[in-house]
Amino acid sequence: MKINQYLNRINYHGPRTPTLEALHALQWAHLTTVPFENLSIHANEPIVLNDEALFDKIVRRGRGGFCYEANGLFASLLRELGFDVMKLSARVANAEGVFGPEFDHMTLLVRLEQRWLVDVGFGDSFHYPLLLDERGDQPQGRRSYRIEDEGETLLLLQKENDSQWLPQYRFTLTAREYPEYEAMCHYHQTSPESHFTRNIICSKATAAGRVTVSGLRLVVTNADGTREETTLSGEDELLIVLHERFDISLPNGVRLGAKAPVG
Repeated sequence: MKINQYLNRINYHGPRTPTLEALHALQWAHLTTVPFENLSIHANEPIVLNDEALFDKIVRRGRGGFCYEANGLFASLLRELGFDVMKLSARVANAEGVFGPEFDHMTLLVRLEQRWLVDVGFGDSFHYPLLLDERGDQPQGRRSYRIEDEGETLLLLQKENDSQWLPQYRFTLTAREYPEYEAMCHYHQTSPESHFTRNIICSKATAAGRVTVSGLRLVVTNADGTREETTLSGEDELLIVLHERFDISLPNGVRLGAKAPVG
């Protein structure tokens, strides 16, 4: 891996030693430069789970990706920098609190003097590593996070301000590798039941909050949680927004088939 090229891609110019300070800065740098996006699925571009293919996509071509891509490649960067890191399997909770199957999501465990949960591939979630063995609240901005024991699994929860705790995902601490995620990665690329096939998503954190494209809806979220929403006129305007907001330019002729938001 060409570390300098990767670090330039995420606009990271800090220390390269495997410390908690560097881990915090690297996660934030990644979240604010590499979008969480599923454009490949709608552009008929196969997603290949190996470091070489992901480096080409995310670093050389300036794209983003969903969990298997962003966290997979980030794990390799951390390892190259001397961190003790492993990929974990997680089951994501839907709006009804029902959990998906094993390998539904990839998250990361990093061992320093303590163990940390790290994730740059879950969209609008925690910005900095969470202490894995802490069972109290871990505030970050207007949100708090909590990790709870559930038998042989752990549960990540999130709440905003004074709202109720909501489950994010359930995970185990068994080390995993790319081939174990391939079946679920294929499912999320192809199944009409996968939310990734239903419409496009492109989102990243910003210093002021967050910017997201969902279908033909542009959402700018401010630091206080207020939102500004704009409905885009069509795919031509969508491609302009992807370029201006996310620095993503798709090959000429590629159409995404983005749908207007419902409701």
